[in-house]
Amino acid sequence: MQNTFYTAFDDETLSGRRKPDYRSAFQVDRDRVIHSHAFRKLQSKTQVFLSGEYDFYRTRLTHSMEVAQIGRSICQYLLSRGRPMRDNFHIDSDLVEAACLAHDLGHPPFGHSGERTLQELMRPYGGFEGNAQTLHLLAETIYQNESGVRGMQPTRALLDGVLKYKKLHGEFSLPPAQHFLYDPQRVYRDFVFAGAEIPAGLRGGDALNAFKSVECQIMDWADDAAYSLNDIVDGVKVGFLSIERIERWAAGEAIDAPQQRLLETLFDAIRGDRLESVFSMKIGRFLQACRLRERDNFMAAKTNRYRFELVVAPEVEREALFFKKLANDIIFESSQLQQMEHKARLVLSSLWDSCWRNYVETGPRVIHILPPNVGALIAAEATTAGKARRICDWLAGLTDGLIVRTYRRLFDPEFGSIRDLS
Repeated sequence: MQNTFYTAFDDETLSGRRKPDYRSAFQVDRDRVIHSHAFRKLQSKTQVFLSGEYDFYRTRLTHSMEVAQIGRSICQYLLSRGRPMRDNFHIDSDLVEAACLAHDLGHPPFGHSGERTLQELMRPYGGFEGNAQTLHLLAETIYQNESGVRGMQPTRALLDGVLKYKKLHGEFSLPPAQHFLYDPQRVYRDFVFAGAEIPAGLRGGDALNAFKSVECQIMDWADDAAYSLNDIVDGVKVGFLSIERIERWAAGEAIDAPQQRLLETLFDAIRGDRLESVFSMKIGRFLQACRLRERDNFMAAKTNRYRFELVVAPEVEREALFFKKLANDIIFESSQLQQMEHKARLVLSSLWDSCWRNYVETGPRVIHILPPNVGALIAAEATTAGKARRICDWLAGLTDGLIVRTYRRLFDPEFGSIRDLS
């Protein structure tokens, strides 16, 4: 049965329509993400706790898989509710799954610590932003090889599905701290909007960054649901969160009655060793808090992806915000995570400086510390900003383990035997 929610406008790619096969266009999108090198790398990239230190907590890969499952379930739940969804008119769960699986592809090693460091290093050269880097991968570099770079030719709907932010770096009056597209990515934003003029009302402040397709909204809420709850579970399991630490934190907060009930439920679950099962049920509550609402905007006539928007029950949104703040204040501000921040800054900055001296600054000799294809890409760039972007691409694409081994090969005199060179 044909799904009339989508038209040829939605499954067009940057190079036109794909040759059809036994899969839908959105199933092809999902499959190309899953089988990419960039997706496999997520198994060794930090979600919250440094990749490899423990076996049971989440990496970027397992987090992305959980987000994809929640996203698919939201689509199925919205269809089960009936109107306006029906069997031949519904949000495609394969498309949402593809967006969810892809949403963290651009994030660098060392999690948010690595992202903040690259933001500082790239500030003079157009900035770094994890979601913009995801778009960069999908549209340009995800199948990078010795002969050059190319993206995966995603559909318009998938590109739009990962575009959590649509305002360009250069469109901010002051250099943005976070959440922007790279200026050269205007072409992809134009493609998503099919060249339509962006209304003046969306150009001020963060209005354009808040303007998302319904699939992007589902991906964004699935991501919030996953990490607002799962960071708590992992934090308790690894010992960062205890009843005593949470109570000390709560004593300094203006905790209202609903939040106190959330804390009591959390404490009961920790005492009864039922945290994982209790928070798994919360996932179901979070996805069943979703509804659809019609909206009117400059894209609504072109695609149903902008004719409808996702609405989440306010009390559930407040619960997610509460758990995110709890995790941020106790886990992310802890000395252990701050030590990882220091490590990220040291390792990334040192590798950046080495690359810069050997591939950007002119001198009598170049030491070839990068893979040959990366060095060739840097050499082919005519501008300093272009060379910086290629170095940034390489650093952002490294896993936690590989970037540490690379750093040790360059700076640790005791590391570097033939056995260590892989």
